[in-house]
Amino acid sequence: MSETDRLRKTSQPMWKQLIRLSNEKGASLQGQLRRALVTAILDGHIPHHRPLPSSRELARQLGVARNTVVHAYQHLMDEGYLIAEERRGYFVNIELVNSRKSRAPKPVESVADRPNWDNRFKVRPSAQRNLGAFLRDWRDFEYPFTAGQTDPALFPINEWRECCRQSLAVQAISEWMPDSVDHDDPLLLEQIQNRVLPPRGLWVNTDQILVTMGAQNALYLLARLLLSPGDTVGFEDPGYPDARNIMELRNCHVQPLSVDGDGLVIDDRVNDCSVVYCTPSHQSPTTATLSLERRQELLRRAAAHDILVIEDDYESELNFAGTPTPALKSLDGNDRVIYVGSLSKTLAPGLRLGYMVGPPELISEARALRRLMFRHPPTNNQNAVAHFLALGHHDALVHRLLQSYRARWEAMDAALQKYLPESSLAPAFGGSAFWVRLPAGVSADEVERQAGEIGILVVSGDTYFAQPDPAHSFLRLGYSSIPSEKIEPGIEKLAGLIRALEVQ
Repeated sequence: MSETDRLRKTSQPMWKQLIRLSNEKGASLQGQLRRALVTAILDGHIPHHRPLPSSRELARQLGVARNTVVHAYQHLMDEGYLIAEERRGYFVNIELVNSRKSRAPKPVESVADRPNWDNRFKVRPSAQRNLGAFLRDWRDFEYPFTAGQTDPALFPINEWRECCRQSLAVQAISEWMPDSVDHDDPLLLEQIQNRVLPPRGLWVNTDQILVTMGAQNALYLLARLLLSPGDTVGFEDPGYPDARNIMELRNCHVQPLSVDGDGLVIDDRVNDCSVVYCTPSHQSPTTATLSLERRQELLRRAAAHDILVIEDDYESELNFAGTPTPALKSLDGNDRVIYVGSLSKTLAPGLRLGYMVGPPELISEARALRRLMFRHPPTNNQNAVAHFLALGHHDALVHRLLQSYRARWEAMDAALQKYLPESSLAPAFGGSAFWVRLPAGVSADEVERQAGEIGILVVSGDTYFAQPDPAHSFLRLGYSSIPSEKIEPGIEKLAGLIRALEVQ
């Protein structure tokens, strides 16, 4: 037996320990094999003087097709992880491994104490009242009544892949690969200008549009540009917690403004505001739509008292009946409204692509500030989304979402009327959630906690209010990520929990 064959035979158990393949969804066997080999190489688990098993032998040990191993080996050779020696086999490229080793000197020894980090922070975002971190794990719940997520079953995988392939064409790569400094993808700007905004009654030039990392990034940029410590910001109460927290980080005075069935209440409290933030299309969280009369009154007061208005056009596309009310920005005749939009609620929240619309001088400054933060959103994502819009996939997706969400809306409405008839406040015919009042004396936080223990994900409404108040006992029940057939049994189970807490 040759030395090479002896080494291969004695190392067989090592390969079974190093490489563990499974049939998990979304990961090919070849991809798993390549990842396992790269990890083993970079972690130093494969001696550079020992040959790897032949493709035939490793395939036999792992129970996979030989071509799977051949392609994995070839890929790792192309990337420099392996080198082939004639008549000896494949070996780890020790030069690549050595180039990855840290050459940093040892830490300087010191007897000084660590910094007192609690005293160093100028702001503490983690201390703010915000929505629960458990929302990240919504897939683990049997009944995920959460808003802000989309049902993966509704995602147009083939259409998205087509757009990704177009963005990976040689010419496309050469266009989005360089650092764009502070510029956005021209095709995406064109599609937002011509495809996304006109249905909202907005016709603008591309120098009035800035692409952002979601709507929340746009709100942060605007707060940094337009607000100083001590400024008064009018804010819907209840309202979107993240937007409120962004304003509070600027040490602004947040002026709560009431909300009713017609949306934001426009009264004299508005007059003293420097900026008013509102969600006119589907108010977050109550889903109320701001009436046309109130939109006009808000604009009149903004002009009379030199107020700027930030319009977060939340879920404007999700309108199931009738003609959508025009965007507040479309009624603005003197550039007092800054419009913020997003593709998160229709395409995919994880893409983090939004946009703001405003006068050219504002967009110019926002672009300069964005450059200091992260220069620009990833241009490969921008390009793929641009193709998705240009090919009509987004319009078709919105049409499918409306059909699916309408069915879920009707299922939610029927279940709430059946099991919690005195608590349900039916939203405007649109959006992706219900705002549900709990019986007197029942804590929304306690419902959220106990519901989670039995597989029901609900969101307490307490965080949406400017100040904690036991009288504000609401749940926000989303239906965008839960299958229709799960809605009634989930609501029935939730109602039983609420009834039990009511009698305690």
